[in-house]
Amino acid sequence: MPSLGLQPLCTEQYGSRSARCYLPSPDGHLSCVGDDPGHVGWRSLQEIFMSVFLPQGYPESVSQDYLSYQIWDTVQAFASSITGALATQAVLKGVGVGDQTSTVAAATVTWILKDGTGMLGRILFAWMKGSKLDCDAKQWRLFADGLNDLAIFMEILAPAFPACFTLIVCTSGFFKCIVGVAGGATRAALTMHQARRDNMADVSAKDGSQETLVNLAGLLVSLLLIPLVTDRLQ
Repeated sequence: MPSLGLQPLCTEQYGSRSARCYLPSPDGHLSCVGDDPGHVGWRSLQEIFMSVFLPQGYPESVSQDYLSYQIWDTVQAFASSITGALATQAVLKGVGVGDQTSTVAAATVTWILKDGTGMLGRILFAWMKGSKLDCDAKQWRLFADGLNDLAIFMEILAPAFPACFTLIVCTSGFFKCIVGVAGGATRAALTMHQARRDNMADVSAKDGSQETLVNLAGLLVSLLLIPLVTDRLQ
């Protein structure tokens, strides 16, 4: 251990992590004192959270608008997770889950039509608008979020219109696949903008971790919410 009276030769700090000081040792080498992620434990829960959910080197490694964007994106993802659970319940009810008079074949056909329509929508939208998604990424991102909300709203209302149920869920599936193309493509463009140290993969991976955490929270809330709204469609 180096003497406490020695002055550090240099100090190293990366992003929001605590600084590491390098002191001279009697054998001519440098001794590291401070935050060594390989050998020293984490100082606080805040550092653990930042390491798991924020890109390495935050905030210097990302753009200035990263935090504000992620806050609003988290709010939107949480709301979509809850409404998506309600929409799933409505669709399952509409295809006959819990109804003894419905058949498995009819429910399967409805689900296949829903997925097939969505796949066609994905191909058509990518063909027609794929080359335009790089321009006005924010506009297409807003379009994707709005269309996703519309699709979820249609699925929630679908059981109230049994005669048009298949048409409604197929249209909703069509919209959701467009959302997948537009949202995924624009998210890549936004990630490229936010990554400031050739760390696009890290920013994208941490965005996925944040979204997973939000979806988990939404799942827990949905478990409490769904029993309260079951069979209460007016």
